[in-house]
Amino acid sequence: MKDAFSSCHPFINLFYFTAVIIFSMFFLHPALLIISLLVAVIYSIYLNGVKSVKFNLFMMLPTMVIAAIINPMFSHAGVTILYYIDDGNPITLESILYGIAVACMLVTVINWFACYNAVMTSDKFIYLFGRILPSLSLIFSMVLRFVPRFKVRIKEITEAQRCIGKSTSNGNIYHRIKNGINIISILITWALENGIETADSMKSRGYGLKGRTAFSIFKFEKRDRILLAVFIACTTIILIGTYQGITSIKYYPAILIKPLSVLNIFVYLAYVIFLCTPMILNIMEDMKWKSIKLNS
Repeated sequence: MKDAFSSCHPFINLFYFTAVIIFSMFFLHPALLIISLLVAVIYSIYLNGVKSVKFNLFMMLPTMVIAAIINPMFSHAGVTILYYIDDGNPITLESILYGIAVACMLVTVINWFACYNAVMTSDKFIYLFGRILPSLSLIFSMVLRFVPRFKVRIKEITEAQRCIGKSTSNGNIYHRIKNGINIISILITWALENGIETADSMKSRGYGLKGRTAFSIFKFEKRDRILLAVFIACTTIILIGTYQGITSIKYYPAILIKPLSVLNIFVYLAYVIFLCTPMILNIMEDMKWKSIKLNS
């Protein structure tokens, strides 16, 4: 397994991503935003490779730029007026910085969700919630697999239709539209049939019945206990910092931020350790394998 963090207990994975995504959604502090954005992009590239690089360059970067531009065009709050647009509405420094912060937050959360989808597989989610909420956990795991499975399936259908001359690149506009509708119809039919087959299969296996047992390869080992302790300690420090207002910033009407102090640095350090833990595990694992190869 390439990612060492993926081999940890599912509860550790879920705890990490839940906390990271919540922190990334609500912390608009510039330092915390930059830390979270950098770690999210690096970890996403580590997990998904070149696909993640293309996604961030061609999708996320334009999204960030657009989101950063839109806010000052519609929000004119703030006391630092830079200039006026044609209709007399002011463009303020505060609205520009807030737009950039929100854009960074959006891209960061999307990257963290990409990492979540790569690490938290459906079997892990069902393992954690299958006995507590069997129906909801099954539906949720199917929803998470919805987009990647449909992308693969529509590619297969398109290739099959191209072989018989009925793809969206054959014929005039009318025939292309007709072929496209036919491809979508095949995809929807497959999705409905697959849903019925999945429901019948799970029902025949007794899924959700009381007393049903299930095989599991997951064990809560010593490494998981250490990681849980580290996560709880870092989360506690971050929450204390949140209570003290260290993780917050006011953009309107004027930018107001806590001055740098020893406690601030301590909170930032805890945030860095918490976010970088998966990459630290991967680095340690790589060093371990290199050491084994050299000694063998």
